[in-house]
Amino acid sequence: MTDAPESSAPRRGIVLDPRVLVAGGVAVLVGVAVLVAFLWMVPNAAARESRAACTGLRGSAPNPALCPGGQPCQFPIPAPDFTAYDHAGKPVHLSDLRGKVVLLNFWASWCGVCKTEKPQLSAMSADLASKDFVVVALASDRTWSDVLLAIVDALAPNVQIPASDGKEVPLNVALDAYRRALPSGVPFQVFLDPPSGEDNIGAIAASWGIKAVPESALIDRKGNIRAYFVNKRDWQSPVAETCLRSVIDE
Repeated sequence: MTDAPESSAPRRGIVLDPRVLVAGGVAVLVGVAVLVAFLWMVPNAAARESRAACTGLRGSAPNPALCPGGQPCQFPIPAPDFTAYDHAGKPVHLSDLRGKVVLLNFWASWCGVCKTEKPQLSAMSADLASKDFVVVALASDRTWSDVLLAIVDALAPNVQIPASDGKEVPLNVALDAYRRALPSGVPFQVFLDPPSGEDNIGAIAASWGIKAVPESALIDRKGNIRAYFVNKRDWQSPVAETCLRSVIDE
């Protein structure tokens, strides 16, 4: 048996038309450009949607103290980091909450308007409580006793609080009153922001350009302020929930 003769037919290669290569390259570049534009537009669209959702809550323009160079700017802007302390003296940084949406509420025990806002703030905090959202109440006060008793006065007004008689109530007495009035605690985090010198506004609040309380900042997961509110708000209102969820649900 003899081997079959090898075919003498020429082998044919694959020939690509340069015009096809050029067209394909252009298509790829266009696709990349569209993707980049989409990725750029999504956060900007989200910011516009949150601004629109918060318009009904009468959000304020950024405080110039929060803007680069102190010049007028627009949201979103980075929230300045700070260190505050809980009642046990443990330091907490705002940046520790990165990855969560934060409603930062500046208030004080001596502020009557702040205390009238607390029931709605507390109820909203409980309603929207999740791993994605936290409310932080930063008190412009010098002592934890004043802060704790103010919370009791705001959220459990029928509970008798210790009389100060012009003197500072001992912390253990204030803590006991707080635990009796609010055995489950409160659904928001509370930290102390002591004023400097003779000021009555806390040092952190003052660094944010705040001259009166209450004021509140809505901060997204990346640590950017998306909306700002001067004076109290009804945090249980439908418009407030719409505003907050517009950032939480992103």
